[in-house]
Amino acid sequence: MHHHLGVSAFATYAVMDARSVVPVGADIPAEVAAVLGCAVLTGGGALRNAAKATGAEDVAIVGLGGVGMAALLVAVGQRTTGKILAIDANEDKLTTALELGADEACTPQDLSGRSASIVIEAAGHPRAFETALAATAVGGTLVTVGLPAPGAMSSIEPLSLTAGARTIIGSYMGSALPANDIPCYAGLWRAGKLPIEKLVRTRPMAQINEALDELAQGRSVRQVLLP
Repeated sequence: MHHHLGVSAFATYAVMDARSVVPVGADIPAEVAAVLGCAVLTGGGALRNAAKATGAEDVAIVGLGGVGMAALLVAVGQRTTGKILAIDANEDKLTTALELGADEACTPQDLSGRSASIVIEAAGHPRAFETALAATAVGGTLVTVGLPAPGAMSSIEPLSLTAGARTIIGSYMGSALPANDIPCYAGLWRAGKLPIEKLVRTRPMAQINEALDELAQGRSVRQVLLP
């Protein structure tokens, strides 16, 4: 049995290392718990752990897949005075982002000088990284969590980092300690501050091919396959 990332997602049974398991309450539906362990951990952690966001800062999120939308929900849940900007090339995802609480939404082409002090790049594409840097305000921080193809390159102007006092941080899996972070997000869900179920579409396992087609075409946010 070969474990992809130690998960064995397609196995009927799996032997897990205790370090790979974080228990959640029986009150949390399986489709919500599944997203806590990936999208929310990564997107929310980029915001809370890497960027140290407090809710008072303006936040921009580039790439509105599962990770980006999770970062958006966490930003909305802890927002106090900050504004939230959602950026994606897919118009449908921009509409969804506004429904989930973003203050503004635009395509990369329509960025038009908009910026934020914290920017989360969650697309995993060189052009998205460049867009995210362009959206980072003077003195701001860019956190990149996307995983581009090996060897993919982006072009940046070093002067914009120095003269603008900008910071770039790489964050893998939200810089998280899952045993600490997942219970925290579970608590936010219970409190109604993290409505993850709005991101999820469930399908029976028999529709796995259709699910993967939608994923490849960028037409879904998060799909969970159930028996």
